[in-house]
Amino acid sequence: MAAMPGLCRDCLADTGGALRCQRCGSPRTLVHGELLALSIAHIDCDAFYAAIEKRDDPSLRDKPLIIGGGKRGVVSTACYLARVTGVRSAMPMFKARALCPDAVVIKPNMAKYVAVGRQMRERMLRLTPLVEPLSIDEAFLDLSGTQRLHGAPPAHLLARFARDVEAEIGITVSIGLAPNKFLAKLASDLDKPRGFAVIGAAEARAFLAPRPVGAIWGVGKATQERLARDGYRTIADLQQANDVDLARKLGAEGLRLARLARGEDNRRVNPERETKSISSETTFDDDIAEFRFLEQTLFRLAEKVSARLKAAELSGRTVTLKLKTADFRLITRARSLEAPTQLSHRLFDTARELLARETNGTRYRLIGVGVSELEDPTLADPADLVDVQGTKRGVAELAIDKLRAKFGTDAVGRGILIDAPTRASNATSRTVPQEAPRKR
Repeated sequence: MAAMPGLCRDCLADTGGALRCQRCGSPRTLVHGELLALSIAHIDCDAFYAAIEKRDDPSLRDKPLIIGGGKRGVVSTACYLARVTGVRSAMPMFKARALCPDAVVIKPNMAKYVAVGRQMRERMLRLTPLVEPLSIDEAFLDLSGTQRLHGAPPAHLLARFARDVEAEIGITVSIGLAPNKFLAKLASDLDKPRGFAVIGAAEARAFLAPRPVGAIWGVGKATQERLARDGYRTIADLQQANDVDLARKLGAEGLRLARLARGEDNRRVNPERETKSISSETTFDDDIAEFRFLEQTLFRLAEKVSARLKAAELSGRTVTLKLKTADFRLITRARSLEAPTQLSHRLFDTARELLARETNGTRYRLIGVGVSELEDPTLADPADLVDVQGTKRGVAELAIDKLRAKFGTDAVGRGILIDAPTRASNATSRTVPQEAPRKR
């Protein structure tokens, strides 16, 4: 009987199906009957923001770390030492601090995280052009046909990728390998951190059966409750159901659930997936009504969004202001520009006008600014013969960008920030991809 295919994740040797590598002695081996036949992967960086901060400050390595801030902010991410205490992303900071009082808390540094995210993306594209980003730190890859180019099957390429990222970038990833995107995404969560899990087509139904219906992509709390009322609590319940009955009860969604419950997913890895918007927002420690404070905070956020646009080589045409009142009522206001922009002063000027209309004594707990209708940067900020001052401000801003790139972000300040606010907390910037899934 032929040995089952096996691979050492540390030295990349063929293990011949052994659970421990005979060459280097590592127990980190992969053994699976379909190991050499699968080509759809999901790569997810482990506790991405926290991992970068620990890489840059070794004194944090053995300490619980939370990326977030403020009394009323939320957790952006947490390292695994903090997670074992119950801390999770999107959790209110006051609750996270109560669960893990010894944690070190650091505010997000999105410029740094974006730079590492771009390094990761470049490395993925060396493996295959079929890379579908889901967020700054995760993506699907289709490695079909790459064996002839790289001289190794996809499983070997992925193991080498994970090893090289850890050695050269200083963070770790978890990988899922499967026959389709749905199963690959599930697999990447099975063995975190530094994980590599395989789910084959032959085992898919049995693997899925005992899991709750919430394990299926797109099934949130409300859908879980609805399915439970109809008697579907586990994926096995869906597997045993008749497709016609599911379609009658849930329409097209019922048929989708039936296919995924069997491990069937015909979605292709789509490298043309586009980022839809870039935004930054801040939650305040105390509710704020004063226009000057809100204005200054908005300027900082506009600068962050501008930096993200420039780093991503994008420009945007529609500016959106986001406000959340003390009683959690969400207000959004948007305005489209005549030409797309990358410049912080144009983002700020537009958002400031929208803010002025909403500053009527209402107290706000959150403010944010975003830009959408993203376009090629070559179309951005054309010279304006009428608004000569605006054109000059654009030239000055680009000059400031160069100085900051050389001497640091604090090297040059803006006049509006002379009496800058100190009460804002948990400033979080994010790129929102099309059909963006939840993040940790």
